[in-house]
Amino acid sequence: MNLATEDNVSLLELLDFVRPRHQWIMTTVRSDGRPQISPVTGGVNTAGQLVVSTYPERDKVHNLRRNPAVTLCVLSDHFGGSWVQVDGQATIIDMPEAVEALVDYYQSVAGEHPNWDEYREAMERQGKCIIAIDIERWGPVAKGGFPPRLANLDQFKP
Repeated sequence: MNLATEDNVSLLELLDFVRPRHQWIMTTVRSDGRPQISPVTGGVNTAGQLVVSTYPERDKVHNLRRNPAVTLCVLSDHFGGSWVQVDGQATIIDMPEAVEALVDYYQSVAGEHPNWDEYREAMERQGKCIIAIDIERWGPVAKGGFPPRLANLDQFKP
């Protein structure tokens, strides 16, 4: 039987959990107060911020410029795996300042690029930006399953 778990973690443990997980759901606040949800690819930069590469025209960017409050759900590769909710405040970094932040982002998600000069030029040409999130609160790291109170019931034992 798979029991649900919830593990409270420190900030360092949170960052260790998030680093290998790049599939996130980002929630921002629309002008009418309702949530706007976006699937994103994210990473942890060298400063310990959560970072997402995107385009300045995206709704999430417009929302964050108006209200920097953001919530992320960091998922495991397997949908039934562990996950965590992270709340924070976002800063949008636009070109040309975004170039080195985009390099840091790429390294956090995919490792080394075969040609950093080409990558930098492509990011500038595309006009990409970075969403950098300062973490305010998080957790617990959770995993779904049966409530622990059912662990001893015979009907749930294999």
